[in-house]
Parts: sequence; C-alpha cells; structure tokens
Amino acid sequence: MEISGKIVDVIQRKIFPGKIMIGNGRIKRVIPAKKVPEQFILPGCIDAHVHIESSMLTPQQFARLAIRQGTVGVVTDPHEIANVLGVEGIRYMMKDAEKTPMKIKFGIPSCVPATSFETSGAVVGAEEIEIMFKEREDLHLAEMMNYPGVIYDDPEVMKKIAVARKYHRIIDGHAPGVRGKELKKYIDAGITTDHECSDLAEAEEKIHGGMKILIREGSAAKNFETLMPLIDTYPEELMFCTDDSHPDDLAEKHILDMVRRAVNKGYNLWNVLRVATVNPVRFYGLRVGLLQPGDEADFIICNNLKQWKLLAVFLGGQKVFDGVHVLTEKMESPVVNRFDASPVREEDIRVKAIPDKNIRVIMAQEGNLLTGEKIEMPLVKNGLVVSDPGRDILKIVVMNRYNEKVPPEVGFISGFGLQHGALASSIAHDSHNLIAIGTDDREIVHALNGVIREKGGIAVSRGDNIMVLPLPVAGLMSVEEGGIVVKKYQDINNIAKLTGTSLRAPFMTLSFMALLVIPELKIGDRGLFDVRKFGFTDLFV
Repeated sequence: MEISGKIVDVIQRKIFPGKIMIGNGRIKRVIPAKKVPEQFILPGCIDAHVHIESSMLTPQQFARLAIRQGTVGVVTDPHEIANVLGVEGIRYMMKDAEKTPMKIKFGIPSCVPATSFETSGAVVGAEEIEIMFKEREDLHLAEMMNYPGVIYDDPEVMKKIAVARKYHRIIDGHAPGVRGKELKKYIDAGITTDHECSDLAEAEEKIHGGMKILIREGSAAKNFETLMPLIDTYPEELMFCTDDSHPDDLAEKHILDMVRRAVNKGYNLWNVLRVATVNPVRFYGLRVGLLQPGDEADFIICNNLKQWKLLAVFLGGQKVFDGVHVLTEKMESPVVNRFDASPVREEDIRVKAIPDKNIRVIMAQEGNLLTGEKIEMPLVKNGLVVSDPGRDILKIVVMNRYNEKVPPEVGFISGFGLQHGALASSIAHDSHNLIAIGTDDREIVHALNGVIREKGGIAVSRGDNIMVLPLPVAGLMSVEEGGIVVKKYQDINNIAKLTGTSLRAPFMTLSFMALLVIPELKIGDRGLFDVRKFGFTDLFV
C-alpha cells in the first residue's frame, strides 16, 4: 500500500513531497515524489496522561472518540476504577482496551486509596503492584498523588516506590505547588513527571530538577495558555495531556487542538510536534510509529498545517478514520460495579447551628482543581445551617457508597452559583463516593437518590423533575457508544445550567471537591479536610 502527500518528518524536521510504502502494518520506505496530493502526513498525537474513566466511556469507546481527533496513543492511569474495584477494575480496563487498535499504555495506580483519610472500595498495595509488574513489562507506576507521603517517608508509599525502582519502571508524579527542598526530595525518590504546574516558575523549577512537564488542558484543569511559553524554551522536556476530559470535550477536541492552537500562536512547528508526538513515544517507550522506515504505520493526514482538519487516521497500516467515520469494529463491554449505598433522607444531611459560630466554606474555582477557604456567617433557619444561594454558599454532601450504615458528611461551598436545584454524582475523585451540592435539602436528597437508584451516574434535580445519566460500570462509565453518551451528557449539562450555575463544566468541577490531595479545603466521606495541614478540620469556627 502507498500513501502520498507532503511528509512531515518530525525527526528530521523537514517537510517534503513523498510516498509512504506500507507492508505488514509497518512503514517499509519513505521516498520523495514529485506530484502528490495537497495533504500533510504526520505522526499521530499522544495524550501523555489521561484517566479514561473521566470520559464516562469504556476504553474502546474512548478510543473511538479520540481517534476522530487524531490521537493514536494514550498513557492512562486506571486510578478511578481501581479505587472502586481494585485490581479487578484495572484488569477490566486492560481487557477492554484490547478491543481497539489505539495504542493504550497502562500505569498501575500508586494511590488506591489516594489517602488514608477517605473510604475507597479497594486497596492496591505494593504487593499487588509487584504482581502486575511481574506479569507485564510495559507497565509503570502511575501518578504518585500522595506527595506528602513521599516527602514525609510514609512506609507504604515508599514500598510502592521501591517496587517500581526494583523493576526499573517509570514513576509518574503529581505535585501541585511543591517547591524547594520538598520538591527535591520528591524528585530524588525517582519521580520523573508532573502535570500539576499552575505557573511558569513552578514548571521551570521542576524541569531544572530533572522532571518532564506535562502541559494539561482538560475539562476542569486548564494550564495550556499559562505554560505554552515553555514550548520554545524546553521543547525536549514537555508533553501534552488532558488528564480528565468529559465526553463532550473529547468529541470536539483533543491533543491535535493543542497543536493547532500553539502553532497558530506562533510557536515553532517542530517544537510543538515534538511535544505532541516524539517526546511521549520515546519517554514511555510506546509502540507508536513516528513515520520512520521500520516503524509501525501509525499516522494522521491533515488538509494543512493551519486549519489542521483531519482527513484520515492510520493505525498499524489500517485506516481507522476516513475523515467522517471511525472504521473500527464495535464490541460490547460487560458491566462491573461495587455500589452499596441506600437511599438518603433530608434529616440525614441536616446541620445544627452553633450559636455565635461561623463556618468554613470551600471556595471552588472555574478551570482549577485548587480550592480556597473562607470563613462566613451561616444562614440559620429553625436552628439549622442551610444553603444560602443569595451569597453563593451551598450545602455540599459526601456520602459513603461502599457502606450503607455510614452517615453522610456535610459542608458548605461557594463558586457554583446555583440559584435553585441540586447536582449529584458518583464520580468524586478519587474514592468515588457520592457527592452533591444544592440550594436546599429536598433537592439534594432528590438528586442523590436518583444516582443511588441507578447504582451510579450524574443527576440534576429541579423541583419535581430529575434527570440522570446512568453510569453502570463502577459508577464511572457507560457501556453505550460514545456519540450517545456525548448527547446525553450535553443534555444533562444543559439542564444543570438551568440551576443558575456559573460554571462551564459543573459536574467536572464537582467531582474534584472530594479530592483530598489538592489544596486547600476539600470534603471527603469522613469530614472536612484541610490539605495544607493534611488533616481533618472543623466546619464551625
């Protein structure tokens, strides 16, 4: 088979008219040619760090959407399903990934649970990690989110790192805001990447310490605009990633969109393409071709290098996208889950006021996983602290999904802007207990019970109306086709906007409010948590 066009050789940093000769799924030769179609052939894009579960799709359905965006490979951490189902969940993702030609490289989650201060559905310890490393040489240790555990020599954390170093595996990092001596200790442990930089100074310090920096543009956390200047300064030390991308975003854009934006802003084409292709392939040892003789025939075809309209995607020499349709076979995915929550009542989430006491309020931010903290006078009715939509102070509830006998934990949050109604979800990073916010207790209970009835999903309650998107696979993913899930997610997101929320992706932002490893103030199923002190704190002040 021959494919002709303008060859974009990222390794040699040149563009020339040529032909690619393909045989047995590999590139046999790349030769110059005189007359070629007006199309550009280049290596496909790589997402260097993504939690596939955040797309609400199984790996094969995720791949079908990502292929449409020019992505040929991803490095994934099945951290979300592992927190629900442990090794069984990891194996589920690996098996489902075999149903797609996309090149999917797995890391073994390093933080299941993410902390000892919350309840997860499973534990993945050093022993389980070593068993899986023995089984497969292509596995690495996924993001070490428990950076305090590294800095303060937590025994279990250090055991996991020791196993990875014993088998000479890459250790991915997660160190938001970690600088100075603490950063040095984190890096000295053998951790070599970070995708949590929020400013240039932090990123440069980490690069100078020997880390690779992943520039992230997800549905909630967006650091691309801030970190883009690094591309022409440190092109060999960077990769692109999305981390967490909801289905509607994945259907519209992925890594190729980051390439387009960077090139059109004037950044060097070869540096940008290196970040999107060569760096992750070489760093992670991906079985992805880079358009060189002998490589696997994995590449994309675009109309030009300004619009970047995708005309085709090839994987292993087979066309898997023709510019309109994905050409891969669709296969069924089974349902696995662990969900033991029982219906909740309004009295279960009431908060008795304490005279002359203020409350701590979580401050959520659009496009940022970091939260703040503020102290506010509560709105009290009939001796109970209640939501105060007028001041954007809403009740937030986290409910243990693995033990029906554990009562819900309640706090208060600002930044969502709901004027009426409630949102609820079984996606609550990282242990994936149930989480909800709302303008009154009735609405919150209505939304939570909608999720509980489906044994997982996301829900909006507005008066007597409720809309639920079921997520039967671990309470995280649908088994339906990507396009169907995208439409249902868009519909429920639009209904969520009718509550008055000011957030572009309210469900994504909500899902991170229980993430106890991202500063400052969060809430888990055991209570309000101060990440700066890495311990629980009181609601009342």
